[in-house]
Amino acid sequence: MPTDEATVRLLDRIARGPVGPKVGAFFDLDGTIVDGYTAGSIYSHRLRHGEIGPFEILRTLRRMRGPTMTEEQFEELVLDGIRGWARRPEEEIAALGQRLFSGGPSGTVGDLFHDAHRILRAHRNAGHTVVIATSATQFQAAPFARELEVEHLLCTRLEVRDGVLTGGLAGRTLWGKGKLVAVQRFAAEDGIDPGECHAYANGDEDVDLLRAVGHPHAVNPQPELAIAAEASGWPVLRFDSGKAGRLDPLPVVRTATMFGTLMAAAGVGVVAGVLNRNRRTGVDTATSLFDSVAGPLTGISITVHGEHNAWAVRPAVFFLNHQSTMIDFLVTSRIIRSGYTAVAKAEVKQMPVVGPLFDLAGVTFLDRADHRRAVDGLRPAVEILKHGTSVVIAPEGTRSLTPRVGQFKKGGFHLAAQAGVPIVPIVIRNAGEVMWKNARTIRSGHVEAVVLPPISTTGWTKNDIDERVVTLRQRYIDTLDNWPGRDDPQRIGGTRHD
Repeated sequence: MPTDEATVRLLDRIARGPVGPKVGAFFDLDGTIVDGYTAGSIYSHRLRHGEIGPFEILRTLRRMRGPTMTEEQFEELVLDGIRGWARRPEEEIAALGQRLFSGGPSGTVGDLFHDAHRILRAHRNAGHTVVIATSATQFQAAPFARELEVEHLLCTRLEVRDGVLTGGLAGRTLWGKGKLVAVQRFAAEDGIDPGECHAYANGDEDVDLLRAVGHPHAVNPQPELAIAAEASGWPVLRFDSGKAGRLDPLPVVRTATMFGTLMAAAGVGVVAGVLNRNRRTGVDTATSLFDSVAGPLTGISITVHGEHNAWAVRPAVFFLNHQSTMIDFLVTSRIIRSGYTAVAKAEVKQMPVVGPLFDLAGVTFLDRADHRRAVDGLRPAVEILKHGTSVVIAPEGTRSLTPRVGQFKKGGFHLAAQAGVPIVPIVIRNAGEVMWKNARTIRSGHVEAVVLPPISTTGWTKNDIDERVVTLRQRYIDTLDNWPGRDDPQRIGGTRHD
């Protein structure tokens, strides 16, 4: 989704401001880093498994519908919810928290505000001490801290004895005054000046926390916080996850349109290939048609920076950071256009619609579970490159849950070196916002991509590849952290807008 101007200005101020660990950046989780409340997934799980009785439902609804809860009321709410976890192993509940975070289309990580992620990354790049400070429990918050690479987590802790939950709390909840005290204690212990701290929150209960720091930021503020922000002149950030309402039919329609367009384009491509007696012609026809129709019909716009780099040398191995199979395919169709195929994991072949069409297009499928078979599986791709057709590959090997760049695998580097062709890096931003890894439907939105200059593989040795894996991954991270704007085309040599 589009980054609002307040966020753009903030990112610039962070980049130009003080650096080092004595500057703190404290982020609330629910409603600030993610759209909604992570407790909702736990509540839904307990409801599905018959762990919630009617009286608890009534008590919860009454508390949620009233004015802002006091710290005591919030503590009662938490204790009500965890009573059934008494005598259950900590490992079991931690595993449940991880499943609710990453598993399936309803995983809470899919509600990540990508602008929150960008701001968090900006603080980390400035060397600031980044902290998630949340009233959520460790089982809700820890998966986010790990995925977002946040070292410090302040949260409501459930009591554990001998590896088993007691059904009680380990100290104070981090709600309202409890969170303020925890943040102040952390800052004092680390020698962080509150006047140099940033704090990000959305809830009315965090007004006092924002008043206690030098750089308060109200994120999609609730009513009382909005009033306080206006009265105090605090900056207000508007994050949009693009999440549709439960009764909104557009995501389903949009998804059906995307897959329908893919199938129709494939059908036209098959006919073109038969008529021309050339499968490559058919694939290029299908790709071109999909590129020109799918985006407009589904409300997805694409901006490409440095597009000329995609045409500087052909054939080539095109690398892309992988967040969404369908959206990544749409972006590569727009950028590379013709004369290419792909290397994909074997599991993609089993996907409905996409798998058979990729197979028809001559995609090389790799069995990642067997290293030797994966290496042997690259040989057809080497021959494809030597015969003049480019190849697209995701060096991360699997889709990431967030914009974080995963570890790069070496296969694509060996492929380019063996074929004697360059690597052309494509860095994609926002694909995960439009359709994240486990999503079943597509959101409308704007996707951007940067095509970096080709990297020659001439004379590469095995040791060269080991070094290149590290340096190129860092190049992706740096590009995402310092995205080129309209006034900054030098780094990639021009911009194209669609």
